[in-house]
Amino acid sequence: MSFVEIVVVGAGIAGLSCARALAEGGARVRVLDRGRVVGGRLASRRVDGRYADIGAAYLVADDPAFVAQTESWHARGLARPWTDTLRVYPEGTDTRGPVRWAAPGGLRSLAADLADGLDVRLSTPVASVESVARGADAVVLAMPGPQALKLSPPPAIASAAAAQSWRPVIAAVLTYPARSWNGLRGAFVNDHPVLATVFDDGDRRGDAAPVLVAHSTAELASEHLDAPAEAGPVLAAAVGELLGITDSPRIETHRWTYAQPEKTSEAPYASDGRVWLCGDAFGRPRVQTAWLSGRAVADALLGG
Repeated sequence: MSFVEIVVVGAGIAGLSCARALAEGGARVRVLDRGRVVGGRLASRRVDGRYADIGAAYLVADDPAFVAQTESWHARGLARPWTDTLRVYPEGTDTRGPVRWAAPGGLRSLAADLADGLDVRLSTPVASVESVARGADAVVLAMPGPQALKLSPPPAIASAAAAQSWRPVIAAVLTYPARSWNGLRGAFVNDHPVLATVFDDGDRRGDAAPVLVAHSTAELASEHLDAPAEAGPVLAAAVGELLGITDSPRIETHRWTYAQPEKTSEAPYASDGRVWLCGDAFGRPRVQTAWLSGRAVADALLGG
């Protein structure tokens, strides 16, 4: 198929996966994102000269296509197998599962790798679908449904976007004077009023930095969306109590208004033939799901 141009709005993992596959298939593709960097929720924040992962905590790869992508990152030193063991509270017991992958340069470095060589235009807000659709064969909205609705999409896409349900999260990067916890790589914290997960970012990144990253419950995030910094000390206190840490950390917070989707569709995307919606709401909420969703849109466009 011959393309005039395909516009992808959103430079997270779904949008970049889509754009990369389209470009490799011979399409002209342009990626627009309102942010200053690529990655979306595959996000890393620079603290004290190192990057701490504040969005997705890790990758799990069990789909053959995403396994191949992950192995490519591994072969080039961008990703590494991290752990198959995480702790579960309140029991405090370790449980084994699939291998979780991390990135020495922060998970955003994987998004940057996907973006390399693409026509990506950052700090470029989009007012509406129609404002970017003129002259394009297709527009791909690679973003949470609530954000897509703000762009006045066509009815079929608006319906799919409105069906999505998302939970907010506040992430807190906790930098301590020294490491005082042992044997913790990461933990799921069940039935806690404010704390959902905590991960050892120094272990995850492989540099042993005394840094933990905590994610809040949706309830706490909802209370502090307008002032996320206020949730930082609450999360730090909860982590200290959980892990027996007496030192006070320096705290940096980040608000994710649309952090965790509920699965709403068995299909990998929504489309009306010209406008497409993709992301990790189309399946189990994982990085792999977002990557596969974007790739599925590209495959459909290239095969059309």
